[in-house]
Amino acid sequence: MAVKIQTKNGTVDVSNDVIATVVGGAATDNYGVVGMASKNQIRDNLNEILRKENYAKGIVVRQQDNGVAIDVYIVVSYGTKISEVSKNVQSKVKYNLESMLGVSANSVNVFVQGVKVLEA
Repeated sequence: MAVKIQTKNGTVDVSNDVIATVVGGAATDNYGVVGMASKNQIRDNLNEILRKENYAKGIVVRQQDNGVAIDVYIVVSYGTKISEVSKNVQSKVKYNLESMLGVSANSVNVFVQGVKVLEA
């Protein structure tokens, strides 16, 4: 599926992979987020943190009537306040989607899949 944006010159189709890349970049850019996690860790057999080229495995994009609903699966750093990190991820994802793609996010659901202790 893709999001269709109507302009005066025609339509622009934005694929879910593009949306997932923008969302993954916005999510991992926040303080306290170590990286993305797989949404299906058992099926994908991934327990490690996803690299940039695999952001789509940690994000679910669902089309709705007047926008999209986003599910983001992240790993946070030990010692950070999970609720604040999640709020920051939600606001940054919504902002980046609207500023970069012109797509409005109806909801951004953050799922914390793990906590990682970073070595000092």
